Amino acid sequence: MIIKPRTRGFICTTSHPVGCAAQVREQIDYVKSQPAIQGPRNVLVIGASTGYGLASRVVSAFGAGANTIGIYRPSSSTEKRTASAGWYNSAAFEKAADEAGLKSYSITGDAFANETREKAVELIRSEFGQVDLVVYSVASARRIDPNTGEVLNSVLKPIAQPYTNKTVNFHTGEITSVTLETATEEEIRQTVNVMGGEDWELWMDALQQGGVLADNATTIAFSYIGPELTHAIYREGSIGQAKDHLEATARKMNEQLSAKGGRAYVTVAKALVTQSSSAIPVVPLYISALYKVMKEKGLHEGCIEQLQRLFADRLYAGGEVPTDEQGRIRIDDWEMRADVQEEVAKIWNELTTENIYDLSDLEGYRREFFQLFGFETDGVDYEADVDPNVEVPHLVQSQV
Repeated sequence: MIIKPRTRGFICTTSHPVGCAAQVREQIDYVKSQPAIQGPRNVLVIGASTGYGLASRVVSAFGAGANTIGIYRPSSSTEKRTASAGWYNSAAFEKAADEAGLKSYSITGDAFANETREKAVELIRSEFGQVDLVVYSVASARRIDPNTGEVLNSVLKPIAQPYTNKTVNFHTGEITSVTLETATEEEIRQTVNVMGGEDWELWMDALQQGGVLADNATTIAFSYIGPELTHAIYREGSIGQAKDHLEATARKMNEQLSAKGGRAYVTVAKALVTQSSSAIPVVPLYISALYKVMKEKGLHEGCIEQLQRLFADRLYAGGEVPTDEQGRIRIDDWEMRADVQEEVAKIWNELTTENIYDLSDLEGYRREFFQLFGFETDGVDYEADVDPNVEVPHLVQSQV
């Protein structure tokens, strides 16, 4: 079929296998162009098919020569729809890993389910023995508690008072005002349950109890702080409560793991175009302004550049890992530089529908959004007839 992007709000309902494969190859080529990393040998990535999870897998494999297991939701193609971008990304990654002589496996299923954890422990034991890096990169709006069966949903709302600011329709460039009402106590509880550290800790407990976590293992999860502009809806909102819980979990696990030479960190990353960030009011407009400033200063990074820097300059640079006063690794340091934020704030105050393409990089934002799904990738013929049915080479389990 000839596959074109079809959008519904901040979601693209189609994805392009050739475009996704080309982008994975670009990430691999970037990592291979950098100095080799003396890093992990066997890696488990929970939430491995897109964004920071995929980038972690690429850097582990092609920067450090690691074997990897990726866990992500199943989404193969049918007669009526394409597979997800994550499915195509994973297929392309595993094909490249095969060519490089690296072991790679996929487990598809619900990352929150005990069955998925059990399958991962079994696979690690049979193929790797143990893992020495666990990357937790799960972003979900919904979780079923594996012990109680309760269905929990996260919300992105302010807490102290309603929040009003400007936002943008990144498809049309129209800037409007948006108001978000405050979260209830129940909404906050559920958001913390979905997006906090509980599931991450369940994974680490399962790996330890299964005897498949190396004594010197590292585990990381991702967070975001951002500027004062977004604090009310993010860091000081319902999601912020979840991130506080995630960070507290990291400190607790770090203390436990350190007894055997292990370590646990939350990594604070920069604002990037993701499916999650595109759904947050205000944030796409902020990212558009940020991209313009950081690109002009030569500071812009995507997921793969951020993760390459995390591994090479922080986690595996030798010596003590630099952290902030809360024990977090900061790779948002370039975004939060005073000169960058001053210029972004100035642009923000001046942005209107009429000048948005002049003052911001909204076009770059829009292009990166479609690239998440394999579209608008250089060198890909989008008029060509392509087969949407792509096999993941080492798919161990598929739950539909």
